[in-house]
Amino acid sequence: MPVALPASRKLRALLAYLALAPHPVGRSRLCELLWDVPNDPRGELRWCLSKLRGALDEPGRRRIETEGDTVALRLAGLGIDAVEAAAAVAEGIESLGLERLRTLSHLFTGDFLDGLELDRSPHFNSWLTAQRLRFRSCHVAILEHLIGLLPAESDEAGAYIDKWLELAPFDSRAHLALLENSARRGQIGACEEHLAAAARLFESEELDFAPLREAWQEMRSRQSSATPPVRSVPAFAVPQAPVAPAEPETSATRRASLAVMPFVEHAGTADFRGGLADGLTHDIITRLAKLRDFFVIARGSVFALAEKDISPEDAGRRLNVDYVATGSVRNLSGRIIVAVELVEVCTARIVWAETFEHRPDDIFVVLDDIGNSIVSSIAAEVTTVERNRAMLKAPNSLNAWEAYHRGLWHMYRFTRTENELAHQFFDMALKQDPTFARAYAGLSFTHWQNAFQRWGDRDQEAALAFETAGQSLLVDEHNPAAHWAMGRALWLRGERDGSLLELERAVDLS
Repeated sequence: MPVALPASRKLRALLAYLALAPHPVGRSRLCELLWDVPNDPRGELRWCLSKLRGALDEPGRRRIETEGDTVALRLAGLGIDAVEAAAAVAEGIESLGLERLRTLSHLFTGDFLDGLELDRSPHFNSWLTAQRLRFRSCHVAILEHLIGLLPAESDEAGAYIDKWLELAPFDSRAHLALLENSARRGQIGACEEHLAAAARLFESEELDFAPLREAWQEMRSRQSSATPPVRSVPAFAVPQAPVAPAEPETSATRRASLAVMPFVEHAGTADFRGGLADGLTHDIITRLAKLRDFFVIARGSVFALAEKDISPEDAGRRLNVDYVATGSVRNLSGRIIVAVELVEVCTARIVWAETFEHRPDDIFVVLDDIGNSIVSSIAAEVTTVERNRAMLKAPNSLNAWEAYHRGLWHMYRFTRTENELAHQFFDMALKQDPTFARAYAGLSFTHWQNAFQRWGDRDQEAALAFETAGQSLLVDEHNPAAHWAMGRALWLRGERDGSLLELERAVDLS
């Protein structure tokens, strides 16, 4: 049965925030989030909590729980559409059946908390923006998998495709799904009209439309062949994996970008791709993407360029990335030798090069060890270069990415003064990009340092470390830095088991 809530916008905002919070939230965080007033808003917070208790509490069951200075919403037995959708995506959409996906798709009836922006509450509005982006991505993922389970020519699939395009108008996969759906119903004219409109849309944003046009031509050639058309797998994959440049970002949200070109395998006097080299390349790309620290070009794009014998430097320019990694694998008598280079595209400067040598006692273990070394080295080197670049710029000219790296530089000096400067730069990064999970994690660490070193009130700083780590997880629960920050924060609170679980999760995601 739906719960009737009071009309107060602040109260509804508080309920939404508590419902999505992975951990109890400090009262000071809630006050900062929802009230921008000079006086202490804790009285208003108490009023909101009392109203929520009246609406949600049941005989023998309290939904709103307070312990010390924290507040939590207990959800057992409650059905909350946003929580249900987020949980399904976290468990893995690919494992869900058709009916379950249909049910989930019906949970989305508009933007998350549509129309609930609050005046004079910038922190809440930043959180709201991040959550809307998150749930829009969830919706798109559900639609994509749902369409893949339906007959390509069905009206139901067509309706879901229209919604997908509405949510993600520049997603080539959605356009291809629509073209396939219409073409299978014999609506070739409609396909051509849509293609022309899509071309104008892409060109207005200076995006590469050629892969989409080539995919349509490939689709037409399949349909005109004597063999009955067979739906491709995945249903709307772009042939030859489209080579798309890194998506343009605003200066405020720009992150470093990287392409890992397919490694080459040396055998005697010949060089070739495939085998161990391709496997290692796939592994490195996947692990770098899991770090969620910078933009990593998808494997399909880099392999497509390699098929065309395009040099790594030219590939970097075509993909519009900051760095390109290349490598080779050589299997000599009793030894596996992997050589890697990391090049800065704009200067053609080699910023890092290394050779790894192992005995092939267990080839998969060896490649796993080498892959770990390569990924950690590339991540560290990119961080170093980006940090040094940020240090040369005036503080008032930094974007969010640069301010974050400037904060890291100060944070690792481990003095009280440098920690305060780190806090300022992380805060600067978040003002420009409220969806920057690692900046929240950095902010959490500055509070952790204040508590651990006794540079401030330990209880207050520990609460702030916990709250900002929770904010990092809310923005991106798959970011290893967010779990690392939460693990440290829980350790400060004496929650050893929870701390260990979070730190292990950080390691797993890394």
